[in-house]
Amino acid sequence: MTLLEADRQSMFHPFTALATHEDVGPQRIFSSGRGSTLVDINGEQYLDALAGLWCVNVGYGNEQMADAISAQVKKLSFYHSFAGMAVEPSVELAQRLVQMAPGNMSKVFFGNSGSDSNDTLVKIVWYYNNALDRPLKKKIISRWRGYHGVTVLSGGLTGLTNLHTGFDLPLEQIKHVRPPHRLWEKEEGATDREFAQTLAQELEDFIIAEGPDTVAAFIAEPIQAAGGVIVPPDEYFPLIQKVLEKYDILMIADEVVTGFGRTGEMFASPRFGITPDLMTVAKGITSAYVPLSASLVSEKVWNVISAESEKHGVFGHGYTYSAHPVATAAALMNLDIIQEQDLVRGNKNKGEYLRTAVSQAFDDLPFVAQTRGYGLLAAVEFADTDSGLQPFNPSHKFGVRVARRSMEKGVITRALPAADTVAFSPPFVVTQEEIDVMVSTVRAAFLEVSAEIRQSPAL
Repeated sequence: MTLLEADRQSMFHPFTALATHEDVGPQRIFSSGRGSTLVDINGEQYLDALAGLWCVNVGYGNEQMADAISAQVKKLSFYHSFAGMAVEPSVELAQRLVQMAPGNMSKVFFGNSGSDSNDTLVKIVWYYNNALDRPLKKKIISRWRGYHGVTVLSGGLTGLTNLHTGFDLPLEQIKHVRPPHRLWEKEEGATDREFAQTLAQELEDFIIAEGPDTVAAFIAEPIQAAGGVIVPPDEYFPLIQKVLEKYDILMIADEVVTGFGRTGEMFASPRFGITPDLMTVAKGITSAYVPLSASLVSEKVWNVISAESEKHGVFGHGYTYSAHPVATAAALMNLDIIQEQDLVRGNKNKGEYLRTAVSQAFDDLPFVAQTRGYGLLAAVEFADTDSGLQPFNPSHKFGVRVARRSMEKGVITRALPAADTVAFSPPFVVTQEEIDVMVSTVRAAFLEVSAEIRQSPAL
């Protein structure tokens, strides 16, 4: 049996059309990678313009990472962190994160993914409000197009309806408000400040309608990644934060994609005016070499939940693999590489080059509604510009077709789920020459798909 056939028969793939996959099997099976390049089982090479899923920041096949992981496995492959037990790299990483994170962070809880990290933080928020004798203050406000995971709680926090349909999500405590997506949400003629003021006022009105004594926290990515690489106006988060402070609502910053340098800053929260009470990180913490997430808890929250635990006894939450020594050792080496190679500052220059390249390649083309980005993040959103800027008929699958055609040409991008948008989020080690190939290849794929769409009976 071939690997393709074994995959078709046995693998249950995430975010995949299940019946179609069972018929046709996987798109590609990869066997190796180095830097920004992947190689499949047929020996074909691909430039990865999305760093896996926004995560392989130091690139594929880094030998320092491999050596650090190997050394930790040989020294101590596992021990748990229950009942106050600890291993060396986890303690070192927790201290390092507290020292480098924005806000007045106090403690770090380790998990395995951004999804479980956001679940952890919501449970902490509920525990916190119970400790303050506020049993009704449990609702969490998220935003449409936000991505916060796929577990039962975080799947509801995610503001993408395809993650809700068929799963009885979101839970009743989860609510959503509009995102700061200028293209579709901003009123014609409004300034960025006016747009931000409108969204902040809508949030306040929503909180009042729900009852301020029932709303516990607001969760947001500094830049909405999977939702479309949506960069908010500068005025947006400072105005949002004022509303939250007015009604004693905690701010959860989801830095799963933006954390550890992708925006040209170690964390994006300070740049966008966010002072988090709680923060989620994952993906770039290990550059995806080993699964790891971290939930960071501020002094304000920690003091309350620590005191409350005296009443309840053991804090009843955690995972077998929380603070796994191999994962935390990998994270320490990953952070060393990022800092020693000055990759964060390098992302400012590479990010400017990427966004300029994307803008020059796409801005003046029909069917391109907008190009946008920040740091080493960029996106192109497609729409029917022939009809006064309208979304394409979903049956055209415009973005999906562009992404698939790009892969056929040797570049991996991703069609984002909320609209006809393809994203660029390459590894930090990407070169300018590789960026040129990525952008020109996606442009060529777009032109082919555009020509096919124009031959369709109707847009």
